[in-house]
Amino acid sequence: MISRARTTAVAVALAVTAGAAVTVARASDAPATGHDARAAAWTAAWAAAPQRPSAGFRPNWSEAGFDHQTLRQVVRVTEGGDRARVRLSNRYGASPLHIAGATVARTDGTKGAGVERGSVRRLAFGGGRTATVPAGGQLTSDEVGLDLGRFESVTVTLHLAGTTGPATFHAQSFATSYRAQGDHTADTGAGAFKESTESWYYLSGVDVRDAKPHATREAGRHGARSSGHGPRSSGHGSPSSGHGSRSSGRGGVVLFGDSITDGFASTTDANRRWSDALAERLAKSGAPRPVLNSGIGGNMVLNDSAWYGDKGTGRFLRDALDLPGAKTVVVLEGVNDIGFSETDKPTYKPAPVVSADELVAGHRKLIRAAHDKGLKVIGATLLPLGGSDHYGPRAAAVSDAFNTWVRTSGEYDGYVDLDRALADPADPERLRPAYDSGDHLHPNDAGYRAMARAVDLGTL
Repeated sequence: MISRARTTAVAVALAVTAGAAVTVARASDAPATGHDARAAAWTAAWAAAPQRPSAGFRPNWSEAGFDHQTLRQVVRVTEGGDRARVRLSNRYGASPLHIAGATVARTDGTKGAGVERGSVRRLAFGGGRTATVPAGGQLTSDEVGLDLGRFESVTVTLHLAGTTGPATFHAQSFATSYRAQGDHTADTGAGAFKESTESWYYLSGVDVRDAKPHATREAGRHGARSSGHGPRSSGHGSPSSGHGSRSSGRGGVVLFGDSITDGFASTTDANRRWSDALAERLAKSGAPRPVLNSGIGGNMVLNDSAWYGDKGTGRFLRDALDLPGAKTVVVLEGVNDIGFSETDKPTYKPAPVVSADELVAGHRKLIRAAHDKGLKVIGATLLPLGGSDHYGPRAAAVSDAFNTWVRTSGEYDGYVDLDRALADPADPERLRPAYDSGDHLHPNDAGYRAMARAVDLGTL
């Protein structure tokens, strides 16, 4: 399948628990002015689009939920700062979500679920260590002092003391998440976390800001730490210009789409989605910007799915335009709209036949919504789908017509021609073999890097 709180923090030392000095940060309501106001601007450094609980593509914990357990999740930020906060979503929960405790820490990438000693910070919510997220709601933590570099991995740990019921989640993380019985939020070691999965639960964002935007990291410990976390680093040469650096001060780039944007078939725990590759390329260019991934596997522009998320026109505001600090959106979506009707897979149904005109009309809604919010929006041509289960004469014709519109209409503020960048020169209806994951629909790691190279950075 193709698929912001002006605050200051007062850190209070708590007891040393499970080998980690845990601190808690409480937000004040003191307004920021002048230089401080600029320093207080939040930007999303990592994001994931929430989905309904479902069986998904791989075994996951969303339908069963959690019961007196600790959930530990690892994400990589594409922006640095010295303050952080996390965003939680219970959008698809049938009952309130009770958070009994939460921490954030820098990841120890050599130990799976392990975190760096001395980096564990206790999260507060409105000053309290516990919180309730209403059914259908979301919650942002108070800020916490945590020095993070661009491309550093961050571990968010939630203690869910009761029975949650089915969990809002992001089905395909291409990163390992962990679970333990009881409260292990302060653990630095990985020993208690016996279970793992490749999905994210409740966690929808990590935001950063820099209280001292013109400061640089002190030499030594910070620079060495941010050189990469073993398997949590990019896995293919992260840009040294980005590591250990503070906030770029530039607006975020949101990649909006389906499973290709989500990173389907990319190497797990290696950060090799095309969003990762684009963030690294921007950093190497000397103009780093946070790049946020708002892909959902199986997502469609025009139709909701119980398995593959709300339709693109329905979730665009929430999952892309409203992300803190977002300035540009790149839209790559539509192949599932036109390809699901070519297959007999039950999870692809209902799959009404979609014309090029209907798909274009959906994209025009996205363009208008972005412009109404003052964001730049870039269109992407659909990738070749020949040989895949989405392929058929009708789907191919609709894809060609849609791609022609993206290239020639001028309705998007710019475009990236991913179709031509990844096509096989010998058979342009198919992916170049070197970029094909094997299903003739999704790129492999090399293909995702090729997608990032195809972007004219000036258009962003």
